[in-house]
Amino acid sequence: MISVPTGRELIDPFKVLEEAEVEAGLTIADFGCGTLGHYVFPAAELVGSDGRVFAVDILKSVLSGIESRRKVESATNVETVWSDIERSNGIRIESETVDIGLLINNLFMSKQKEVMLRECMRTLKPSGRLVLIDWLSTGIKFFGPATDQLVVPEEARRLA
Repeated sequence: MISVPTGRELIDPFKVLEEAEVEAGLTIADFGCGTLGHYVFPAAELVGSDGRVFAVDILKSVLSGIESRRKVESATNVETVWSDIERSNGIRIESETVDIGLLINNLFMSKQKEVMLRECMRTLKPSGRLVLIDWLSTGIKFFGPATDQLVVPEEARRLA
């Protein structure tokens, strides 16, 4: 039987955030943050009280869960933002506000990849960066999205 890694076994958020140079005082946006806020809460810890983390998702139920966890963990630097990242001006964050944007395991699902990337880029400060992590072919038939959904790195760079 094949063991499929999950959560931090699959990808350690602290390692990703360290590589992205997330540090105290920065403004981070996790576009399509997901139910667990896998990057939201580690980012909140790293940016500290002088920083801010936007937890962005289209599902209000996801944001409700993030909001509940935010209260339990007293993560006062986390702000939930209901947005459609696949629509021009769909992200309810002002332009040039974000130091580091995170778009992790979302691009492969989008039918509006170019719009999504452009919209994420709109929120970045001129010196800001977008961290894009998405699926590559694993060679394992039952792990990850269908091959036709994958975006190769060169294509992602072109779209951005």
